[in-house]
Amino acid sequence: MEKITDFGFKEVPQKQKAALVRDVFSSVARNYDVMNDLMSLGLHRLWKRHFIAIAKLRAGQRVLDLAGGSGDISRLAAKAVGSSGFVVLSDINAEMLSCGRDRLLDEGWGPQVQCAQIDAQALPFPDRSFDLVTIAFGLRNVTDKPRALAEMHRVLKIGGRAMVLEFSELQIDALKPIYDAYSFQILPRLGQLIAKDRKSYQYLVESIRRHPNQAALTTLMQSSGFALVESHNLVGGVVAIHSGFSV
Repeated sequence: MEKITDFGFKEVPQKQKAALVRDVFSSVARNYDVMNDLMSLGLHRLWKRHFIAIAKLRAGQRVLDLAGGSGDISRLAAKAVGSSGFVVLSDINAEMLSCGRDRLLDEGWGPQVQCAQIDAQALPFPDRSFDLVTIAFGLRNVTDKPRALAEMHRVLKIGGRAMVLEFSELQIDALKPIYDAYSFQILPRLGQLIAKDRKSYQYLVESIRRHPNQAALTTLMQSSGFALVESHNLVGGVVAIHSGFSV
């Protein structure tokens, strides 16, 4: 029997999801950063800086940035690990990766940050290769999340850390009607106005609701072999940071 998975609020054959997600991000790539600024009122930049700050990176460390898109996390990580460190900016989508690569090259990060088009579910790296593996606003688009988390665990050095920055479940009940109205009414209209693509942003909103909440993602990470898994909420749970260690 063919396996089924979610694509937003739709149910689709599991083998089709990657292509559907690829189409979404190919469509939004050129307007991705502008839309992120509009949708989050610029907060996504603060979230990402906080995300890397609490990673406590040291000079010389190696970082794998999965679903890195336009390169925000890779840039911050490169600054933290310095010239003796190394960062891999990766994404499954060629258009998104091209945006990130061009920006990082323009900013002079070429020698320190390498780019690779890869699937988070099948990482082409040896075991125990990285000190930190990150995925920011990308895990919810992965077809097989347990498989991706297991791969993240595999490529981490002993004592290395995996960190996930992702939209999650709002914890303030009184704000949920406002959040829902903003998500389902305003954001798709912004997508139509700015990116000329309402459908893709409708999917992105729906994908947030289908993503495992804080407790469920904690359990998934623990089941994938991570130790000392913890999460903390930003903006009342609109966004959450999860982390776990390889031991």
